[in-house]
Amino acid sequence: MPVRASIFLFCLVWITMAQLLAQEEKEKTTALKDLLSRIDLDELMKKDEPPLNFPETLDEFEYAFNEHGQLRHIHTGEPFVFNYKEDLHRWNQKRYEALGEIITKYVYERLENDCNLKKEILPVDATEDEPKSFIYMSEDALTNPEKIMVLIQGSGVVRAGQWARRLIINEDLNSGTQIPFINRAKEEGYGVIVLNPNENSLEVEKVPDPAKKPSPDASDEPAEKRERKEERENKKKKDFYEKYRNPQKEREMEHIPIRMIQREAEVKNHVRAVAMTDSVHNVWHQEANKSIRDWLREHCCNWVSSPEPLDTLVDPMLNDCPRVSAGTEKHELTSWKSFHSIFKFFSDAHKDHEDESSSSPVTTRSSHRIKNEDL
Repeated sequence: MPVRASIFLFCLVWITMAQLLAQEEKEKTTALKDLLSRIDLDELMKKDEPPLNFPETLDEFEYAFNEHGQLRHIHTGEPFVFNYKEDLHRWNQKRYEALGEIITKYVYERLENDCNLKKEILPVDATEDEPKSFIYMSEDALTNPEKIMVLIQGSGVVRAGQWARRLIINEDLNSGTQIPFINRAKEEGYGVIVLNPNENSLEVEKVPDPAKKPSPDASDEPAEKRERKEERENKKKKDFYEKYRNPQKEREMEHIPIRMIQREAEVKNHVRAVAMTDSVHNVWHQEANKSIRDWLREHCCNWVSSPEPLDTLVDPMLNDCPRVSAGTEKHELTSWKSFHSIFKFFSDAHKDHEDESSSSPVTTRSSHRIKNEDL
C-alpha cells in the first residue's frame, strides 16, 4: 500500500505541475497579447525610419547623366547607390522610386528637346474636368505616306519613352530608353508615335466614405473568433516590422480610369509588322478570336530572353507567333540587344508589302508600320 500511495501522490504532483505550467504559459501568452495591444507599432516603427522626404530634381540628388548617357554622382563619379542607408530596405526603395519619378520627367524632356516629338493630350475630345493622358508624336506621324513606327513600353512603372527604369539608372539611356529606336526610325523615314499605356488612370487620394458603416463591435464577436483575429493582426504587425523595420503610414490612393478605345479592324488593316520583346501576352487568356490569332502569327515576331544566339528560332510555348532569341537572358535587355534585328524585320516586312502592292491591280491604303515593343 505505501508503494501504491507513493505512485498515486507522484502522479497527482505531476498532473498538478503540468496544469500549472499550462496555466503559466497561457498567462504569458495573454500578457504578451495585452502588451502588443497597448503598443502602437506604427508609431514605434517611425522612430527608426527617416522621413520619406526626397530630392525633387537630379541636381538635388547630386546625380547627372554623363556624355555616355550613364547616371553618375556629380562629385564622386560613382554609379547610383541603392543601399544609401544600411538595413533600411524600404526607405532605400522609396528613395529609388523618387529618383525614378525624376528620371521619367527627364526622359520626357529628352523626347521633346532631343527627339523633337510633340506631346499630345488624350482623349482628343476630353472635357476640362475629365482625366487625361498623353502620347508623343513626330511632326509627320499623321501625314507620313509610307510608314509609322509606334513604340509601346511594357507594364509597370515605366512611362512613355522608357524600356526599363533599372537600366536607365544602373546602365545607360541607350539600353533603358526608346530614344535610339526613335532616332533610327526617323533616319529611316518613319513617322513616330510613342504611346503611354501605363498612364491610363488618374491617381488621386482616396476620400473616406462618411456613409460607410463602421465594423461591428469586437466585443460582440465570439471570444474564440476574436482571439484568432487578434493573433493574425499581431502577427501581421510583427512580420511587417521584421521585414521593413519601420515603415511610415502612406496616403491611400485610388485610380480614376481614362477613356480608351478599341479598334481591332483598323489596327489589323494598317499594321504591317509587330515586334515584341519578351512579351508576356497570352492570346487565350485575353480571349483573342481566331482572326486575331491568325493575324499575330502572320505579322508578329517575339524576341525572347534566351541563352541562344541572337535571332535563333525558339520553340514557342504557345502557337501565337514566332519566337526568336534576343541574344540575352536578361528580360530588361531584350529590346536593346535585338535593336538591329527588329529594324531588319520591319524593313523586310515593308518591302514585302510594297512588292505585293506593286503587283496587285487593286489600290491599297498607304503602308503604315506600327511597332509594338511589349516588355
